[in-house]
Amino acid sequence: MDLRLNDGWQIRPIGGSTGMAYMGIKEHQKLFIKRNTSPFLAALSLEEITPRLVWTKHISTGDTLTAQEWLNGRCLSKTEMPQKNVAALLAKIHSSALLKKMLKQVGGTYVFPSDLLSEYFRGLSSDLRQHPLLKKVANRLRSQQPELKWQDYRVSHGDLNHKNWLLSDSGRLYLVDWESASLADPALDLSMLMRQYVPRQQWQAWLLEKYQVQATPQLQQRLEWYGLLNLLLEIKEFHQRGRFFEMNRDILDLAELVKQEHFIDL
Repeated sequence: MDLRLNDGWQIRPIGGSTGMAYMGIKEHQKLFIKRNTSPFLAALSLEEITPRLVWTKHISTGDTLTAQEWLNGRCLSKTEMPQKNVAALLAKIHSSALLKKMLKQVGGTYVFPSDLLSEYFRGLSSDLRQHPLLKKVANRLRSQQPELKWQDYRVSHGDLNHKNWLLSDSGRLYLVDWESASLADPALDLSMLMRQYVPRQQWQAWLLEKYQVQATPQLQQRLEWYGLLNLLLEIKEFHQRGRFFEMNRDILDLAELVKQEHFIDL
């Protein structure tokens, strides 16, 4: 695709699975350029959640390019994810009324537990559908969907992999790649992050000391529900991609979680 601009910027593709990210170069300046990103980026930049938005341009192909400041830095490692700065930034996102208002204005959708269950069952292969453990967990999740008033839903990133956390050389932390953003129960994000990076026996302490919220029984039940559902979705994805080693590893993790379950009676 021809992304040449008429004001001297040269556009070079950079790595990424979507093929939509570029480096913009003009004399000694560098910018991070992305094609057809969400208009929600402006609000994220204003709240300093993502690197500063420099400009937005519509080009002859009909695409929209957004340019952000180019920051030298690195992604967080897995061992850094339980740190307080990660929890503090996530808490800022979840508590921001401005972000919620702006995401709604640009067409952000609500994601309810029933939507995630539908996503799991949609196109599910017959062998996973009939797998005794997966079937038992999915049916119980369907019968015990968490309840939270939709007014209490917050901006959810939806993909809190450690590679989406950028630590600049100046020590500032950013969360990038917002294509999966939605309005959802904050427990969706929390369960995704905690299941991957926070040892289970530290969950209550992490929530209280770093995210600064009390781990009430209701919150813990919601965390358990979303954690199990995310694991089902991950198993489905690995199966579709033929990554059976990872799929079987997750099934073993699921079996262990079911044994330890306290808040959802499986």
